[in-house]
Amino acid sequence: MQTEIYKICDSLLVLTDKMDDLEGQSKRNNLVIDGIGETQGETWTGNRAKSAKNLQGAPDVKAKAGESAAEKMFSASHGWFSRFKKRANLHHVALSGEAASADKEAAERFPQVLKEIIEEGGYSAKQVFNVDKTGLFWKKMPEKTYISREEKTMPGYKAAKDCLTLMLGANADGSFKLKPLLVYRAANPRALKNVTKSSLPVIWMSNIKAWVTLAVFEDWFFHHFIPEVKLYCWENGIPFKILLVLDNAPGHPPHLDDFHPDIKVVCLPPNPTSLRQPMDQGVIANFKKYYTRRTYKNALKAVDSNPEMTLRSYWKSYTIFNCIKNIEASCRKVSEVNLNAVWRPLCPQFVNDFRGFDQEGINKDILSTLVGLSEKLGLDLEEGDFKELLESHGEELSNQDLMELEAQQRVEEEGEETPVPMKKFETKLLACHVARWWWTPKSRQEGGAGCT
Repeated sequence: MQTEIYKICDSLLVLTDKMDDLEGQSKRNNLVIDGIGETQGETWTGNRAKSAKNLQGAPDVKAKAGESAAEKMFSASHGWFSRFKKRANLHHVALSGEAASADKEAAERFPQVLKEIIEEGGYSAKQVFNVDKTGLFWKKMPEKTYISREEKTMPGYKAAKDCLTLMLGANADGSFKLKPLLVYRAANPRALKNVTKSSLPVIWMSNIKAWVTLAVFEDWFFHHFIPEVKLYCWENGIPFKILLVLDNAPGHPPHLDDFHPDIKVVCLPPNPTSLRQPMDQGVIANFKKYYTRRTYKNALKAVDSNPEMTLRSYWKSYTIFNCIKNIEASCRKVSEVNLNAVWRPLCPQFVNDFRGFDQEGINKDILSTLVGLSEKLGLDLEEGDFKELLESHGEELSNQDLMELEAQQRVEEEGEETPVPMKKFETKLLACHVARWWWTPKSRQEGGAGCT
């Protein structure tokens, strides 16, 4: 029966997806659909009539397979189903009925459940953490720019499609940011061939799809998160007991709560439409705004300081090494007040008076600055163009995009390279990075202001 279903999907969507078995992700959570087209509560918009017509034959698969298939269900991974929806033009899939009602009730109860866990465990705001992942098209220009238009007309690899995954995190107090995790498609890109990875201001990991897989998350949890928060607790004189709040992403190990006796892991309810992770309440969005603004400021500075430098040539020379430095600087711009304020929906008892935090003012200031920078760079862009760019970071790459990126990676690995001197952050700068990610109140007062 399952073979029949895949045949139908192939004929409808020209399915060529053979890349779901990601190395290192041996335990993938599956999404189960009882008879494609019959799933109760699935609704969609867009080209609804056409999509519905195309899927009319799918419910007959069980009948064709006979009685032996009566109790069988079709099982598809989250990645496969996401691409299926995209190709079939299915949008805004939502649950209704008993499943949606149960999810809604669980989401409404969760803040109280979390509060009880915090009170029972005696956790302070400094000991409660959240991390969340986001994609970043690190070398993408707004659609209206001539650089973007030129790139689209060229065959093969497109730099604007080069995506990495970041995982950002902090505690509810807002006083401690975790060192960002960066997952890229290549282990040793040309721009980092002679860079000491441990000196980078990010935790560098890689796999072909640049995803936070189960193996990547476990590596981060044991070798980075635990040592980092343990040192933070020791430096601040607080007990080493941590509460980590996560979503239900398939890349998280199923028994994460059993991995360390002093770290309790709590997951948000599934499908929480009205309940999002703190990092997704404004931290990640502000980080992307800061990253975009800094990228354009650096471009303008380079063009102004070198008469022979054009925006096109600067953009061509912009590497993943430059991106990492911009990521580090953009993370620093996310304020302690911002990090604390986003916990209000989950833990209002931890949120201080944040009258000084003006999200609307931040949005307006950054967007107006970007428009001004674009004018100086000779680009005819408006606020809407930058909003569209910022929203595009949530898009998924097609298989064709992934194959082109993989081909480019092979070209980079096989190409002859000229030896270059070892690149790493200077001792003073490295000390500043350590102070930022492992700061204490005392170090911030005495030395934090000297890091630029």
